[in-house]
Amino acid sequence: MENELKRTLGVFDAVVVGLGAMVGAGVFAAFAPAARAAGGALLAALAVAAVVAYCNAHSSARLAARHPASGGTYVYGRERLGPFWGFLAGWGFVIGKTASCAAMALTVGAYVWPGREHAVAVAAVVAITAASYGGVQKSARIARLIVAAVLAVLAAVVVVCLSSGTARPEPPGASDWTVFGLLQGAGLLFFAFAGYARITTLGEEVRDPQRTIPRAVPLALGIALLVYTAVGVAVLSVLGVEALAGSSAPLADAVRAAGAPQLAPVVRVGAALAALGSLLALVLGVSRTALAMARDGHLPRALAAVHPRHQVPHHAELAVGAVVAVLAATADLRGAIGFSSFGVLAYYAIANASAWTLDSAVKGRAVAAVGLSGCVVLACALPLASAVAGAAVLAVGVVAYGVRSRFRSGI
Repeated sequence: MENELKRTLGVFDAVVVGLGAMVGAGVFAAFAPAARAAGGALLAALAVAAVVAYCNAHSSARLAARHPASGGTYVYGRERLGPFWGFLAGWGFVIGKTASCAAMALTVGAYVWPGREHAVAVAAVVAITAASYGGVQKSARIARLIVAAVLAVLAAVVVVCLSSGTARPEPPGASDWTVFGLLQGAGLLFFAFAGYARITTLGEEVRDPQRTIPRAVPLALGIALLVYTAVGVAVLSVLGVEALAGSSAPLADAVRAAGAPQLAPVVRVGAALAALGSLLALVLGVSRTALAMARDGHLPRALAAVHPRHQVPHHAELAVGAVVAVLAATADLRGAIGFSSFGVLAYYAIANASAWTLDSAVKGRAVAAVGLSGCVVLACALPLASAVAGAAVLAVGVVAYGVRSRFRSGI
């Protein structure tokens, strides 16, 4: 059919797309704000974020196998809970992840050309939009190269830090922590895990989705957790909690503290590549969700068009690219981590509620219940400004949905 996508991605490609989103700029940027919130409980916060992410991934994989279509939780919520919940999930995802796209583009600019962040960010958005326009297979090949380069850089950071013999003693009180701080740190670190959603939003482009997606999602999440844990332990070993919390470029500062300043420029290049990988995966995910919402009339119908040659939702990709380019040119969205986390946690709360309805199996429902509870707790623990902004955006979506429903019913 004219508006259907072509299934070309196997397990390996799906895992790479997920890793490109997870092992991206989050590992270079999320540890510092999380350390400020969690203090000495940073690694515990990482564990909490990983548990919630696993529950979300388990629920998402089960849902994707049952409903292998583009759109992710927008489709699951619509099919399992009703049109309103599907819309709310899609709305939160598109708005939050569009802001995240701009933040990733600005991260590229900050590392490549400090002082000219906006110009570089717009150029990055144009380049990534062009790459995604060329087809999902082309995007997957680019993601492979980026993931390989970033993993090599992170491996070098871990080896240098752990073999340096340099351990920074913590000043008194640096390791203090509170339960609320731990949860807030987990909420911020969740931003770095949320990329596995890209696998499920590409459900219509995956071969044999009933088998591929349930295998790819936990595999990508497990690899990301191993990488984050290794990096977190290594950076803490040379910087300590206090220095990490105050750093704007923690991995570059870590290699300097470990006695390898010559590696710092390599880390900067790795950070820029990681942000590009995240931006690519985000554009893929947002455009596919926009495609699904446009098919149902929640967004302009033109966004549902699929390119006859490249088999991509080209109108949706161009629209997302244009909006992100404007944001990248006019705003500084580095504070969008908390806002994005709120939107994505709301998205996964709906995913877990949807997974609860799949069957009465104890394990499936237990995982869904833990995931739903975890999403709500972490969203409420986020910085107040992020939570208020996220709630306001969701409220705007609710109002828009209500107005549209009344208009359709002729009331």
